[in-house]
Amino acid sequence: MLQLCRSCSRHLRTRQARRTYASTTSQPDIYDVVCVGGGPAGLSLLTALRSNPTTAGLRVALVEAQDLSKTRGWKLPPDRFSNRCSSFTPTSANFMNTIGAWRHLQQDRVQPYHEMQVWDGVSGARIEFDWEPRQDGHSDGGGSSSSSRTIAYMTENLNLTSGLLSRLDELGGTVIYDNVKVENIAFGEESEEDGGLDLREWPIVQLTGGKQLAARLLVGADGANSPVRAFAGIGSQGWDYDRHGVVATLQLEGAGWGGDDLKTAYQRFLPTGPIAILPLPGNHASLVWSTTPSNARLLKSLSPQDFIASVNAAFRLGVTDLEYMHTLTSGGQADELKWRLEHTRLDPYAVPQAVVGVQEGTVASFPLKMRHADTYIGERVALVGDAAHTTHPLAGQGLNQGQADVESLARTVEYAVAHGMDIGTQLSLEAYNSERYAANHVLLGVIDKLHKLYSVGSGPLVPLRSVGLNAVNALRPLKRFFMEQAAGSGGKMF
Repeated sequence: MLQLCRSCSRHLRTRQARRTYASTTSQPDIYDVVCVGGGPAGLSLLTALRSNPTTAGLRVALVEAQDLSKTRGWKLPPDRFSNRCSSFTPTSANFMNTIGAWRHLQQDRVQPYHEMQVWDGVSGARIEFDWEPRQDGHSDGGGSSSSSRTIAYMTENLNLTSGLLSRLDELGGTVIYDNVKVENIAFGEESEEDGGLDLREWPIVQLTGGKQLAARLLVGADGANSPVRAFAGIGSQGWDYDRHGVVATLQLEGAGWGGDDLKTAYQRFLPTGPIAILPLPGNHASLVWSTTPSNARLLKSLSPQDFIASVNAAFRLGVTDLEYMHTLTSGGQADELKWRLEHTRLDPYAVPQAVVGVQEGTVASFPLKMRHADTYIGERVALVGDAAHTTHPLAGQGLNQGQADVESLARTVEYAVAHGMDIGTQLSLEAYNSERYAANHVLLGVIDKLHKLYSVGSGPLVPLRSVGLNAVNALRPLKRFFMEQAAGSGGKMF
């Protein structure tokens, strides 16, 4: 109740400070739901609404700045992968299946993985996330054996968006405005035409070209710099990590991943940030390496041979060796790694397969930030995904948080429609805000503290965190709890 009162107070102050009105020289098109942003969150929400018989009658529209014809026609050769991939939990995959979108993904570009090796780059303490065989004899779904339950699925973000768009086209009924930008969002005019709707309390979205859309509920799925959030006057709290995420598509030696059906993801925590290598189909892998801005610039400047050596070194060498390799600004990492490996004791089963190639044009970086909106709702406004929260990628939960937002908001809208409520009021939206804000706040805090904990390279925290990591690894029930949380409340698929 206190949170609701604060939200109402903030909303009233915002309204009084900036009551502007959209020019409606031409009457705007009226929609029940206007979603700004055609990424996974926005497309999932509209697909969920259109696929549900209770909400299928709503008039909905999508606004997206990119040309969606490119997403519809997206296709890459089987040996090439986009560098923007996500780890998709079984719970998120279940939701995609429920709304009918999972079958529209290119399944040969989706790679489940069943184990994860995580270790401290300073102390060597390790935790192995692997499901024990199920005792009930049932499979994980989709034909998986009881001894190979899926922790998560790796796939390209473009595979998700193209699959969702295909399902949305199949359902029909969504008006799509793509390749256009939002020029302004304001409330409707003070006066109304005789017999028309009173739009003074409705957001009016003005697009390039003059088109105007009136929204009973305006959904911001428009990223970290959300114009919808700015319109609603919703602030956000957070900070920059002074770290960049380096991504690339890699090729592993041989058949990759040991050549078996059990795929393993690897993550090593270094003082400059964690490095993770995650399975893609065949002998390919997705790299996510969180490091300092200067290291990121160096990695992007290296030749393919030296970049490959740097990745292999990050999983195999000590912290001091890695620090030295990052001083080699003129290259030479490949020769340096070869020499240092001759003097390094290494357990080949404790590290991923050696990287032997990097796909041209896939090495890139982006700054890492933590942001959390003060609330996810306003009067006739709801935020989902990155518009509501952004986090460090070390836990691979960013996209899954967005999918959980969407599932909750779709359920909230369904309840409002079924009970004859106005879907845009804060009263109708409060259930979504209450459910998702607290859950995301806890997860954002845990991820932030993990980043800070493992950024310490020396001192008393190092042995303490090592004891904790080893304890979790030794206590199977506790480890299972963490795995269930990461996989999404049990991780049962379909």
